Amino acid sequence: MAAAARAAAPVALPELPSSWVLSVRQFRYGLLWYRRTWRSSVWSSVFGPLFYLGAMGYGIGSLVDKNGTASLGGVPYVVFVAPAVLAVHAMNSGLNNALFPVFGGMHWNKNYIAARATMLRPADILRGHLLFISMLIAINSACFVVMMAALGLIRSPWAVLLLPASVLLGFAFAAPSAAWAVTLDNMTPMNYPIRFGAIPLMLFSGTFFPITQLPGWVRPVAYATPLWHGVALCRALSLGTVDAGSAAINVGYLVAMAVVGLCWGTRTYRRRLYV
Repeated sequence: MAAAARAAAPVALPELPSSWVLSVRQFRYGLLWYRRTWRSSVWSSVFGPLFYLGAMGYGIGSLVDKNGTASLGGVPYVVFVAPAVLAVHAMNSGLNNALFPVFGGMHWNKNYIAARATMLRPADILRGHLLFISMLIAINSACFVVMMAALGLIRSPWAVLLLPASVLLGFAFAAPSAAWAVTLDNMTPMNYPIRFGAIPLMLFSGTFFPITQLPGWVRPVAYATPLWHGVALCRALSLGTVDAGSAAINVGYLVAMAVVGLCWGTRTYRRRLYV
């Protein structure tokens, strides 16, 4: 009877690790992958933006400077455009590392499917991947900030905050992009955020010229875009024109966008990975 009772007693299952621990495990997978593939991304992540800055800042900038820079705040064009290129670089890093890798995790290499076969939950996979994307944005942005400093394009001690500002901007784009990409069944729509989102944002968010140069009816639209808030924040930090109220609005906008993307991603990842 005693033996039968012991056999019928429920077996205590091991306690599941915390969500943070599981998210870090997904992040460590990204580190392992990056250790093997980082060389393939050096050109686009580091040298590409540097050459772009040279072409726009020094090439076109030499023509702009000849006609006066009063509308730019009296600074050379390359100093005006460098923090904006940093913001664009952070945006592109967030988008590119969230769209195709997330789709690939579902359909190409299927590492999301493999992760789901472990104790990792969909939310853990999402958070771990976003941690990894944030690390990539930080690396890319740090390289660009160092280049800015080496070229003498930074005019304020506030520039020490350029790195967290650019990471926040990139994360604000990465979170909703990952939330959307995981829902796709074919890769064609992934071109839409870049073609109809990133490129127009880069052109009309104060990157290459002040928003005041746009027609009056277009300016409210430009002010409402996330990239403008990132550009305005990075430019203020680089030039030393930081205003507490404006900076708070910029940061609040990007934080809200990131939180919405994270909440949305929690829902879409659960729907796609719970089968």
